[in-house]
Amino acid sequence: MSAAGPMSAMSPASTAPTTPTAPAGLQVVWTRAELAALRAGWSGSVAVVMTMGALHDGHAALLRAAAARADHVIATIFVNPLQFGPTEDFDRYPRTIDDDLEVCRRAGARAVFAPGRAEVYPDGAPQVRVNPGPVGEILEGASRPGFFHGVLTVVLKLLQITRPDLAFFGEKDYQQLTLVRRMVRDLDLPVTIVGVPTVREPDGLARSSRNRYLSPRQRQVALGLAGALRAGAAAAAAGGSSDEVLAAGRAVFDRHTGGAAELDYLALTDPELGPAVPGPARLLIAARVGDTRLIDNAPVELTGSRSEGS
Repeated sequence: MSAAGPMSAMSPASTAPTTPTAPAGLQVVWTRAELAALRAGWSGSVAVVMTMGALHDGHAALLRAAAARADHVIATIFVNPLQFGPTEDFDRYPRTIDDDLEVCRRAGARAVFAPGRAEVYPDGAPQVRVNPGPVGEILEGASRPGFFHGVLTVVLKLLQITRPDLAFFGEKDYQQLTLVRRMVRDLDLPVTIVGVPTVREPDGLARSSRNRYLSPRQRQVALGLAGALRAGAAAAAAGGSSDEVLAAGRAVFDRHTGGAAELDYLALTDPELGPAVPGPARLLIAARVGDTRLIDNAPVELTGSRSEGS
């Protein structure tokens, strides 16, 4: 469900996609009523994978993981206007419904729910939204105020509409995954959240719908994000302190990008996005390459064998 920017008022324009021809073996539904009727005919477990379309191998990995765990898989395709801010172009977001449906079919989805805006928000912009709490105000939340209010609101609505037993989210959007898990725990939602490891290009670049905006030169610059994560993980494995892990990552980022990318943050946290302590941790990075904002993250293990500042 990741996209650009903080919440904005929704314009009245319709965003329902042009009705495509569904590939054989895949059912496409556009309304809550159609989905409910389809869902009522199923027995066994149901999984959902929520997307905003423009599907790539990372989404396919989520769908395959869901198909391996559940009897039925629903993919949702909905470009959520709550996730776009006033300076970000909602209309620019790629919409590739025909290609997306084929990805869903090949990856094992049973059905696709592709609602228009009025189907998800029948009364317009919702007055009641999910507050993500303190973890929603750091990292991505600090750079894009209100962003996770929009993410969690639409995730909660889609969980209510699809009624899955399991929901699959990618670790590339690690803060989103963490917040969705917290929302499910705090609000006692009857669904299991499953995280799926980040899918990468052969050169290490994390798969993202935004990669299509990068020029060949910018794509090479973007490799500095993954390079910074590898350097930080190596420093941690060598017994480095938190400061040394961050310094190693920043040095590689600066050297690789040569000033052609703007670093937003490079942060080291515990797995729940709290302060890092010896043991499992997460290294997260965000940067802008040209007009494209990219994020990435990686697990690291802090051994604590060297003290801070050593």
